[in-house]
Amino acid sequence: MVQEILCSKLTMFTHHRRPRILQSLQVRRYQVTGVFMKNWDSLDEHGVCTADRDCEDAYRVCQILDIPFHQVSYVREYWNDVFSDFLNEYEKGRTPNPDIICNKHIKFSCFFHYAMDNLGADAVATGHYARTSQEDEEVFQQKHIKRPEGLFRNRFEVRDAVKLLQAADSFKDQTFFLSQVPQDALRRTLFPLGGLTKDFVKKIAAENRLHHVLQKKESMGICFVGKRNFENFILQYLQPRPGKFISIEDNKVLGTHQGWFLYTLGQRANIGGLREPWYVVEKDSAKGDVFVAPRTDHPALYRDLLRTNRVHWIAEEPPFTLVRDKMMECQFRFRHQMALVPCVLTLNQDGTVWVTAVKAVRALALGQFAVFYKGDECLGSGKILRLGPSAYTLQKGKTKSTVATEGSGDGPGSGPKL
Repeated sequence: MVQEILCSKLTMFTHHRRPRILQSLQVRRYQVTGVFMKNWDSLDEHGVCTADRDCEDAYRVCQILDIPFHQVSYVREYWNDVFSDFLNEYEKGRTPNPDIICNKHIKFSCFFHYAMDNLGADAVATGHYARTSQEDEEVFQQKHIKRPEGLFRNRFEVRDAVKLLQAADSFKDQTFFLSQVPQDALRRTLFPLGGLTKDFVKKIAAENRLHHVLQKKESMGICFVGKRNFENFILQYLQPRPGKFISIEDNKVLGTHQGWFLYTLGQRANIGGLREPWYVVEKDSAKGDVFVAPRTDHPALYRDLLRTNRVHWIAEEPPFTLVRDKMMECQFRFRHQMALVPCVLTLNQDGTVWVTAVKAVRALALGQFAVFYKGDECLGSGKILRLGPSAYTLQKGKTKSTVATEGSGDGPGSGPKL
């Protein structure tokens, strides 16, 4: 068994500045190949392609560690499967998460199959801060098992499903972004950083002379936007749709904007001429108006009910308790690093779920992903397609039995009464 692991071939992708895990794999004496994945053509303020610069850094790492280096481009696939979805979601007034979509369609689909089929890899390693329920040795024993396409697959078709677990460094944990990863890819993936802290990883990099990597800044925000103004960037691809900023409290017009799709709930609205901050609380897609409130903790920002599309369950689809009882207690978050919120899931026949939070949460928005957890395990996620009424709406008595939706009837079925 040990000899089998030592001779195993493993491919690691170095996109997004994660070459530091290579040396930890070499310590375990795997046969490692580094691969740089380019997903976006972009220039910085000096006209230099940032992807080319990152590729050079990755190549230097492979030279220092004396391992093979490959590069692959998924610019077209990223545009079709990630960026086009990003624009379509914004045009509908939603708040997409391109990082989750990229992991699903590009890193753990296109790249994963390239590593398996073209490079003959036995496993893939990434720099995500996450863990799984299987030992490294078990990864190399996995064989390809095609996941059934049915809504509720036979629970005996895939035995010993691999669970996605939170990283030891809870602050750096990235399971949120991996919540749509397919089981087949997860079974053959290593997360060498999952049990380490960021400081310890930096120490390993320094000991292996990877100082040029240590000097690089953390990648934050949406990679293809970079340092550019977000509104200007979006308006390069979507036509402006001028509308009004309206106070949620008295319907007074406070200013104008270039498009209701540019704003997400909870965001501060930059309204010219007003000294006090106002925050986006509602959007009217028909008229193009954005409703705002004068406080960051205004009750119009708080909701305790949402409905997702069909949930992607990572290990067990759906969890046995949820199938048996039609309800299940767990926790969820809809932004990376936000505190987990206790909730109750209600399963619908089409695989969608209603999520009822134990207490109202701030700034839920359509298009975001509700990511579910139970203990250390990340169960999976679903895109938010419907929202319940805000605390402000309930206080005003405007609606007590209907569910606020985007457009007309987005999301099938009906939910629990409010």
